[in-house]
Amino acid sequence: MNRYNRTDKPDWTPPRSQRLLDQVRERIRYLHYSLQTEKAYVHWTKAFVLWTARQGSQGFRHPRLLGQAEVEGFLTMLATERRVAPATHRQALNALLFLYRQVLGMELPWMQNIGRPPERKRVPTVLSLAEVRQVLDLMSGTEGLLAALLYGTGMRLTEGLALRVKDIDFDRQAIVVRGGKGDKDRVVMLPRTLVPRLQEQLAQARALWSQDRATGQSGVYLPHALERKYPRAGETWAWFWVFPAPKNSTDPVTGTIRRHHLFEEKLSRRLKLAVQQAGIAKHVTVHTLRHSFATHLLQAGTDIRTVQELLGHSDVSTTMIYTHVLKVAAGGTASPLDALALPAQSRQSFAGGSPSLASLASLGMGVGRPSSSMAT
Repeated sequence: MNRYNRTDKPDWTPPRSQRLLDQVRERIRYLHYSLQTEKAYVHWTKAFVLWTARQGSQGFRHPRLLGQAEVEGFLTMLATERRVAPATHRQALNALLFLYRQVLGMELPWMQNIGRPPERKRVPTVLSLAEVRQVLDLMSGTEGLLAALLYGTGMRLTEGLALRVKDIDFDRQAIVVRGGKGDKDRVVMLPRTLVPRLQEQLAQARALWSQDRATGQSGVYLPHALERKYPRAGETWAWFWVFPAPKNSTDPVTGTIRRHHLFEEKLSRRLKLAVQQAGIAKHVTVHTLRHSFATHLLQAGTDIRTVQELLGHSDVSTTMIYTHVLKVAAGGTASPLDALALPAQSRQSFAGGSPSLASLASLGMGVGRPSSSMAT
């Protein structure tokens, strides 16, 4: 989360936009941050301004006129009144630091003194192989294929939805993940069992592509400045989505009406329903499929460095969390309570008096001659 506050960022330049939120969007796009980061930082900037306006009689004030007291008061409210998670607390703090440093160009001493919630490592929820099979069997269609692909490759939801036709290499049995977290590319395996279903999905996607070309619709979104460099590339089949949306929508950045990829919530809702139907009493999200992928690979003996590369982790310590899950799942350490648990037959024999020699022997408590210390 500190990557927004590093000193190796470009020098500050005043934004051209006049409105504060537009200035935030302009700076985020200038630094090529993701759309998710843009939405989050705009949200926290707006929430901060609205909260400060409700605290006194002065009404709305520009963040330039606010300082450490207001920022700490806002963060304290989030922690004490709204009881947000530490990760949410850190996100709000990073958004405000970004506002002052990158948007307003203010580097003030109090920024270094604001308390930052510590990061807490959480053990992720992981499904067993049987549970994964249950869930995937209850899902069909495009959502079922996408869920199986995410589990079979370890991709994040946004990475799977953003797949282009050119990213799937059937000959090499590989998928190229473009612009993943941290804007990094990587290569993952293509599950052979999904090849027929993926080819069928591409046939359905091509029908939508042909429909768009016949009706003169705008091409799909292209990252960075590729749309200006190659104006017709967005209309080609190679750049089309593997999982296109059934209807066209408005691009939130450019305002152009074009076909986007499948809506994220569609898979989330379908997966939640499948988990309920399977009777699995776990908090399962789409990201749980990625956790299960990593854990099952390690369980099968895959080297942790290989798993790190497949997941796209910068540091192996991030991947190490799955070794903790594996230890718990394997049950490598027996509980001392298990050594006290008595079979039902032994409990019945105990009820009538002293335990029999046979029952003690079954527990590894064979009775021999008494020791000298116990002799009468």
